[in-house]
Amino acid sequence: MQISFGAMDPIFSNKLRLPSFYQTVPDESSQLEGISQLLKHFSWSWVGILVPETESGERALRQLTTLITESGGCVEFSHMLPVTGLDQDITLRQELIFMGILKSTAQVIILYGSGMETFFFLYHSIELHMSPKVWIVFGDEDLGNLYLFPYYWKPLNKIITFKIKKGEIIGFKDFLHGVNPAMFPEYGPLDVLWEQFFQCVPAGRGIKNVFNHPVCSGNETLQGVDVPRYDVVNFRNTFSVYTAVYALAHALHEMLESPSKEGTAGAAGSFHQDLKPWKVNKFLQKIHFKTPAGAEIGLDDNGEVPALFDVLATDVFPDGTTPSVQVGTFDSSAPPGHQLSINMSFLAWNSFGPLHISLVASHQIPRSVCSESCLPGYRKAPIEGKPICCFYCVPCAEGEYSNSTDMETCIKCPEDQWPIDRKDGCIQKAIVYLSYGDFLGAVLALVSIVLSLSTAGVLGVFLRYRDTPIVKANNKHLSYALLLSLMLAFLTSILFIGRPALLACLIQQVAFGIIFTLSLSCVLVKTITVVIAFNAIKPGSRLSRWLGSQVSAAMVLVCTLGAVVICLTWLLTYPPHPATDTQSEIGKVILQCDNGSAIAFYGILAYMGLLAFASFTVAFLARNLPDRFNEAKLITFSMLVFCSVWVSFLPAYLSTKGRYMVAVEIFAILASSAGLLGCIFIPKCYIILFRPDINKRCI
Repeated sequence: MQISFGAMDPIFSNKLRLPSFYQTVPDESSQLEGISQLLKHFSWSWVGILVPETESGERALRQLTTLITESGGCVEFSHMLPVTGLDQDITLRQELIFMGILKSTAQVIILYGSGMETFFFLYHSIELHMSPKVWIVFGDEDLGNLYLFPYYWKPLNKIITFKIKKGEIIGFKDFLHGVNPAMFPEYGPLDVLWEQFFQCVPAGRGIKNVFNHPVCSGNETLQGVDVPRYDVVNFRNTFSVYTAVYALAHALHEMLESPSKEGTAGAAGSFHQDLKPWKVNKFLQKIHFKTPAGAEIGLDDNGEVPALFDVLATDVFPDGTTPSVQVGTFDSSAPPGHQLSINMSFLAWNSFGPLHISLVASHQIPRSVCSESCLPGYRKAPIEGKPICCFYCVPCAEGEYSNSTDMETCIKCPEDQWPIDRKDGCIQKAIVYLSYGDFLGAVLALVSIVLSLSTAGVLGVFLRYRDTPIVKANNKHLSYALLLSLMLAFLTSILFIGRPALLACLIQQVAFGIIFTLSLSCVLVKTITVVIAFNAIKPGSRLSRWLGSQVSAAMVLVCTLGAVVICLTWLLTYPPHPATDTQSEIGKVILQCDNGSAIAFYGILAYMGLLAFASFTVAFLARNLPDRFNEAKLITFSMLVFCSVWVSFLPAYLSTKGRYMVAVEIFAILASSAGLLGCIFIPKCYIILFRPDINKRCI
């Protein structure tokens, strides 16, 4: 059975190998966890690590690297410091380490201290070459040794250490303040201290007085004397020894108080004869007591005390002083997120002047990162071949944003929102559609109304001169029907303008399909009528019975019925409906009518194309018939215009999006309708109004 007051190696926590080993100090694993949380607290993600070339140093390096990586940090460099070997070999390896540190950008270096050799390797040229760094020292190194070498440590920014929590030992400080060598007859460490701190030799010791110091007066005391190499003020290591002694004493006391349970004799005298280490072991496992100062002491299931550390910040000034300030605590038993506590008001960083000569206190926390943080609106892009802490800052892509620093990926805005200019948030997209307020929408609406009124004017002319030969020559009733359908076709385009609603979406394509089919049916029947009329005048022809108005009306209705069937099927299966388009225009939500069934839409276009092609074919064949008022030539040209418009419409319609797609369809409706009106009726109106002499001659 052993009770350790200083062993911090994690190997001693292995209860399978050392079941009866107890510690009154926490092991190094707790220090490593505290360092990891300290790095995260100050956002130090880019660090270097120096450890001695020993088994414990290698283990500490491995554990610390794992903790730093798991918390999102990176190790820029790690070096094993040589502690044994030929002097020439050590010097060469040290120089290589120097060069590696000088090239590094990490402002925080973690040093594992297992002896003075971890400090000596820096002494050659650190003062001349290295910029100020923050050093985090852990292990069992005593920073009091630094006072021996103040010159070499001037460039240090700050040394942060995790020290065992200090404890109060009642009366011990008064004892130390009153102690002197005369209290101990034999030569001991006090003789060395007195010679070092008071430059005198204790009387009656027979010490070789190399420096010719005078004999001490006997009144010298340690009160008020700074003794940096010894724990005579804070009682940290001393308190661990104190705890170990008291733990054993309490275990023995418990054992003595219950002799019957251990099979020992009741008499106190026989207790010493029956004292066995394995018996004490049972009582140590459950030891729990309070010190005279009120501190609670208890060992956990692993035979260890809870990990309680004071976080100290130490400065090394050129005058050799090494003041330390407690700036926080670490308690491994606290809930996650509350284990490390740092009081920033107690922590002042050193700002070095030119050549590191002057020191100025600053509350600006030193930065130790491979890459500066990416601001909101950017994301981190890894640099190939570098650790994850090294990255580029890339602006978020279109439609994405980032609202915090160092985001790995940008976030897509909701479909109805768009990033603001800085791309650190989203705003509502502008809602757009082809409206009467737009210049384009207003122009198209105005043109449709003007063309509709023009068609009404032409209809009025035809009604006014209905008994003239040019009107009567080509079935005036079909002309009236064609003009009415064209007037409605012009007005149909207005249905496509304005905020899309369910009723408008249902009507616009259906009305467009049926009305245009009616117009083309009238043109086709007019063309067929010309052919029939020419052949009906031949002797013995029976075609004259097909020239009646009822027959023409029936043919128009039959042709139009095909479009009606397609449109009814369209409405009953997959009708048009209002929809939103968030992709066509950046930062905008386009309201539009979804055609629903693409097959029905292109089916009605194909049906109108079939009627137009039939009209063109018949009119082309009848264009040279000997009739003064033969309008076959006019119909042929109008069908060329009509087909040209709709053939051009298809690629233009498919290549545009949003409101421009609607505008293309409106333009096609207006252009093709205007083509029919202009090619068929304008020449006739010219003859009626300006050449009445021609209108009176009829062959």
